[in-house]
Amino acid sequence: MTSPGAADFPVAERWFDRRKIDDDITLLWEPHVVELMRCNIWHVRGTQRDLLVDTGMGVASLSVEISDIVDKPVVAVATHGHDDHIGSHHEFDEVLVHPAEERSLTSPPLASLDPVVAWGREEVESLERAGYEFTSPYFVTALPVGVTLETFRQQPARVSRLIDDGDVVDLGDRQFEVLHLPGHSPGSIGLWEAATGTLFSGDAIYDGPLLDELHDSDITDYCATMERLLDLPVVVVHGGHDPSFGRDKLRKIARSYLERRS
Repeated sequence: MTSPGAADFPVAERWFDRRKIDDDITLLWEPHVVELMRCNIWHVRGTQRDLLVDTGMGVASLSVEISDIVDKPVVAVATHGHDDHIGSHHEFDEVLVHPAEERSLTSPPLASLDPVVAWGREEVESLERAGYEFTSPYFVTALPVGVTLETFRQQPARVSRLIDDGDVVDLGDRQFEVLHLPGHSPGSIGLWEAATGTLFSGDAIYDGPLLDELHDSDITDYCATMERLLDLPVVVVHGGHDPSFGRDKLRKIARSYLERRS
């Protein structure tokens, strides 16, 4: 595939899309980011604070995008520190992450939109074997006005609070318990609201190819995470990628993973 030059790279007039899930939850995503890196960005309205679960690539301003739906302080949680989930955390004052992922936010490594330059060919080939096709030479198929391929760098965030298993993220009327769900990465976490059976799972579990052979993955830990999730009485899982799903699908995904890795 021939790579477009900087001068003729497509320009996106609008960077984010969104869909209202219910009165409190809005899903945002970046349609011009390739599928592998197009994470789900979740906004949850609370009475005292609003919650952001992950922040995407950081190519365009997320705080500007959500300014019409946010009228109170925002707590931005990183479910883990991979490039596609942390790009706009630097825009927010209250940033929460597991200790094992903190450095990825304070010193984000992504300094190129070219996957081979950013990660190396071996990592790209590993992802292709896992089921992800790189149909574009870059992580994006267009860029916002004012952003270029040459100047893009993810910006460091200031972490205000480290969170671990059993901690609570309190929005006033909604309380989310932190679940440590390692495997995909050492400090992967989910946010669990027992009152509604809602789980924001990050990349611990979603309805797509699960990645457990990355440089910081651990299959033994991932199996333990799947065993834990099997017993969680979820009503709905809002993952880091792909559509949301219910308990039956969660159990099917977890059992399939455990069978494959047994």
